[in-house]
Amino acid sequence: MKSRIGEEPKKRAGYRAADLVDDGMVVGLGTGSTVYFSLERLAVRVREGLSIRGVPTSLQTSLRARALHIPLVDLEEVDKLDIAIDGADQVDCNGYLVKGRGGAHTREKVVADAATRLVIVVTPDKLCDCLTVPVPVEVIPFAWASVARSITRLGGTPHIRESGRGKDGPVVTDNGNLILDGDFGRIADPPQLEKELDAIPGVVGTGLFTRFPSRTRVIVGEEGRVRELSY
Repeated sequence: MKSRIGEEPKKRAGYRAADLVDDGMVVGLGTGSTVYFSLERLAVRVREGLSIRGVPTSLQTSLRARALHIPLVDLEEVDKLDIAIDGADQVDCNGYLVKGRGGAHTREKVVADAATRLVIVVTPDKLCDCLTVPVPVEVIPFAWASVARSITRLGGTPHIRESGRGKDGPVVTDNGNLILDGDFGRIADPPQLEKELDAIPGVVGTGLFTRFPSRTRVIVGEEGRVRELSY
């Protein structure tokens, strides 16, 4: 049985990532509980005089950043991002990621693609040799049933995501779409699966991130220390 990860390792990872941000940077701001600590630390640094502009990946992150008085801009207002800070549901030994438990993976992938550096903050339970967690697939509502059949043909078991806190019915993304979680078991070839899922008509984006290992740094928060991994 896995031990429950406390808040301190998340805080260590989130703070370390925030301390990589330099004055004048444009920063992608991801979504999730560990990234929240990065926002918390960035807010302190902004009050101390750090000048940055943040690009949020979700309405939730936008609301949190505004509450913390972190200056924000829209993606179309900048040519590039210097760094993006985000979390992950799972990270394998090649630097491939599964993201999207918070439902923001499509916007997170857009921001990651625009960033020169991608910093992923996690706790040790998110590290693995092979990706195994279900892959979130954002789909337009009209296409969800046909996409589900295509996921099945690729060897996955799709489930429409219905667990939204405080609401009934399926989860709807910030883009107005639905999420299918595809369980593929052990994913032997993540880049190939990402290509195959992206090619399905009606798919907006997937939670497989296999294009960014060369620009990715993974910060692992542990009890009493922080580790950094690169690929």
